[in-house]
Amino acid sequence: MIYDVAILGAGHNGLICAAYLAQAGLNVAVLERRHIVGGAVCTQEDIIPGCKIDVGSSAHIMIHLTPILRELDLSRHGLEYLEMDPWAAFPIPGENRAILFWRDLQKTCDSIAQISPADAEAYRKFVQHYIELNQGIFETFLQPPTPGRLAWTMIKRNFTRPASRRFWSSLDSARQLMAPYRNLIEELFEHEHVRTALEWLAAQSGPAPIEPATGDLLGWNAMLHICGAHRAKGGSGALTQALARKLQWHGATILTEFDATSATHSGRLWTVRSTEGEEVLAHRLVSAMHIVPFLTKIWKDAPQELQKRAAALRIGNGFGMIVRHLVSELPRYTDDEETNRHCHQGLQLICPTREHLISSYHDYLAGLPPRHPSAVGMTFTALDPSLAPEGQHLLYTWGQWHPYQLSNGEKWPAIARREADKLYDLICRYAPNMRGALLDRYIQTPDVIADLLALPNANVMHLEMSLDQMFFFRPLPELCAYQVKNAPHLYLTGASTHPGGGVFGASGHNTAKLILDEFGIRG
Repeated sequence: MIYDVAILGAGHNGLICAAYLAQAGLNVAVLERRHIVGGAVCTQEDIIPGCKIDVGSSAHIMIHLTPILRELDLSRHGLEYLEMDPWAAFPIPGENRAILFWRDLQKTCDSIAQISPADAEAYRKFVQHYIELNQGIFETFLQPPTPGRLAWTMIKRNFTRPASRRFWSSLDSARQLMAPYRNLIEELFEHEHVRTALEWLAAQSGPAPIEPATGDLLGWNAMLHICGAHRAKGGSGALTQALARKLQWHGATILTEFDATSATHSGRLWTVRSTEGEEVLAHRLVSAMHIVPFLTKIWKDAPQELQKRAAALRIGNGFGMIVRHLVSELPRYTDDEETNRHCHQGLQLICPTREHLISSYHDYLAGLPPRHPSAVGMTFTALDPSLAPEGQHLLYTWGQWHPYQLSNGEKWPAIARREADKLYDLICRYAPNMRGALLDRYIQTPDVIADLLALPNANVMHLEMSLDQMFFFRPLPELCAYQVKNAPHLYLTGASTHPGGGVFGASGHNTAKLILDEFGIRG
């Protein structure tokens, strides 16, 4: 069979792209290396007995700002979301309280006011200011990021929205965007607890607090007061399983355990070959893989200059590690039951101080495991008890800035338990009831993440999310519009492309719209 489109990689962007194409009537094949679809949006039941364990992402945020869920009608295919509200909590050890970040801005400000009334008002102004900027930026996320299109989006908003004119007419706003987010936090907020919570939130996109031109990594959190944060019922992979059902409904082909070794073009067809000798033929090819191995290993006819430029892209030295714990009870961060219950609804920001946080980054730069890691705790069984056996809970601890390549001669398999213990010990410092509560765990050190999810250097964002690798620079200026110039019907999607990593789907959406336009189909 010759397909209209073959898609290499069944991560959520690849599946979203495929779903739009199949829904429009195209004959689509999705080729996946693993035995299960989903890529880094995947949940497995064969890791800890009785548990549904995410092996990649967990919280779904940005996809709820897109039309994808509605346009693909994924609820019809079994997808259900549970809102995390509050979406984040910053427990304060020794003070028996927490800062809670609610979808409702007023409730968030009320929580901050218990710590610092001045910062509560500063946070309100900050959110109102940065929502306007980021709504404009978000418009650019749902289309190819050419310089002209970006400029037109901002000009259009300036003509139609007074708030946008006020933002962009201020040189001070531009200055803030060019600043490191640590500096912006110090400028706008005064209480150290508030500063620490916001800095750890901003760090979740990857760049360090001291990196220039990262101010909007802080500002982007304002958007959560519009869309909130959500958890797919049944695990993060419920999203990609619903997409797979959607594809099957429309007659698409999904080939798992298809480990592609080459993609070549001859005549009018692309041929993709696997390690087992299988071949798939298609008129168009979409790579949803990481850009570097695709251009340097899989696409055999890639121009040498393009291969050289791809090999020089900044992947970075890892991103973090995560431990999935099965525990006998939930952490008790405070003695107040209501506050504790609220903490378990969202992301738990476990970071004692900003100095504690930056020390991890300095260790990372030295190629060392962090001596004092910070963690994002996640207790999704508080929202969805079906994830673990009755009476038991899952506790995920994400630690950032754990280098993939170590400089001290150590190897990750040898130190995995030691580094996992550090993250769990940090939780125990905040919630002493967790000592003795650990029943089982699945440790995903950077080497495990890299091998399982085919992510070079274990960077879950594919490429560093720095300004020089964003918008029309991602992954390279000549590739930013999801199409490889001078290559017949070759397209790109996934976290390597605009707008980057996270459970977003915008890249898959944009690539599909491009292909449908070429077919003359209104998607």
